[in-house]
Amino acid sequence: MSLFERYLTVWVGLCIVAGVLLGHLAPSVFHAIGAVEIAQVNLPVAVLIWLMIVPMLLKIDFAALGEVGRHWRGIGVTLFVNWAVKPFSMALLGWLFIGWLFRPLLPADQIDSYIAGLIILAAAPCTAMVFVWSNLTKGEPHFTLSQVALNDAIMVVAFAPIVALLLGLSAITVPWGTLVLSVVLYIVIPVIVAQLLRGRLLAHGGQAALDGLLARLGPLSLVALLATLVLLFGFQGEAIIAQPLVIALLAVPILIQVYFNAGLAYLLNRATGEAHCVAGPSALIGASNFFELAVAAAISLFGFTSGAALATVVGVLIEVPVMLSVVWIVNRSKGWYERTAEAGKIQPAD
Repeated sequence: MSLFERYLTVWVGLCIVAGVLLGHLAPSVFHAIGAVEIAQVNLPVAVLIWLMIVPMLLKIDFAALGEVGRHWRGIGVTLFVNWAVKPFSMALLGWLFIGWLFRPLLPADQIDSYIAGLIILAAAPCTAMVFVWSNLTKGEPHFTLSQVALNDAIMVVAFAPIVALLLGLSAITVPWGTLVLSVVLYIVIPVIVAQLLRGRLLAHGGQAALDGLLARLGPLSLVALLATLVLLFGFQGEAIIAQPLVIALLAVPILIQVYFNAGLAYLLNRATGEAHCVAGPSALIGASNFFELAVAAAISLFGFTSGAALATVVGVLIEVPVMLSVVWIVNRSKGWYERTAEAGKIQPAD
C-alpha cells in the first residue's frame, strides 16, 4: 500500500474541511457545478468517477474467471456473503439504527435518504482495494483475482435489481431510469473501456505497458476521489456543521456491517475447509465496499445534497482504518484458523 493510500482517511478528512470552507466562501461556484447535468447525472462528477473507476478496472483480468473452480468453496462463500447477506444485513441495520434507534437525533426529512445511501454502499462489493488487503494478508493471488472478476461480472446485472428491491422495501420511490443509467455509466461502460484498453496495452506492450499506465493513473484516480469529496462537502457543509453527530451515527451501522460480514465469511471458509490464504481475501471482499460506485450512484439517484450521498461518503471516511483492523485480525488469528482439531475436523483445501 502506498503512503497516499495508507493515509487515505487523513486526506479524506482534509477534503471535508476544504469542501466545507469552500462551500461557505464560494457557494455560487458549487451551485453552478451542480447544475451541469443530463438526465439527473451530474457531468463533472461523472468525469471524476470515471477517472476513479477505470484505472481500478484495468487491473481486472476477466480471463481469471477460468480459475474460479480451483477454490470453489471460497468463491461460494464470497458470493453468498456479498449478494445474499451483505445488502440485506445493511438494510436491516439501517432500518434498526437510522430508522429507529437514532431517529430522534437525525433530520427527519433525511432518514429514508440515509438508509438508501447505506443500502447503495453495501450493494457494491469492493474491487481494486481488495488487492491491497489481500496482499497484506498473504492471500492467494489467483483466488483474489478470480473472485474480484466474478463479482464485477455479477455486479453488472445484479446491482440495480438489488438496490431497487431494497429501496422499494424501504418505501423509497425508485427512479428506475436514473438507476439503470447509473449502472451503464459507472459499471458497464467503464468495464468495456477498461478491458479494451487493457487488451490493447497487453497486445502491443505487454505487462510492462499495462503496469506503466497503472502507475501513472493511480495517483490521478485518488485525486479524482478527493476532488469528488470536496464537491460533496461543498454542498453538504452547512448541514454537517449544524449536525456533526450525523457522521458518527451513520458510521455505526457501517462498522457493524463490516465486522459482521468479514467474520461470517472468515468462519464459513474455515467451516468448509478452505485454506487461510483464501479465507483472508474472501473475508475482506465481503467486508469492504466499492465506494466509488456507491458515491456516484447516490449522487445520480438523490443528488449532491442528499443524505444518501453523505452516507456513502462516511463509508469512504472509515474504509481504510476499519479494513486495516480486519487485516490485523485475519493475520493474528492465522494460528487459530489453521490449528487442526484432535479429530482432524478441519483441513486446508488443496
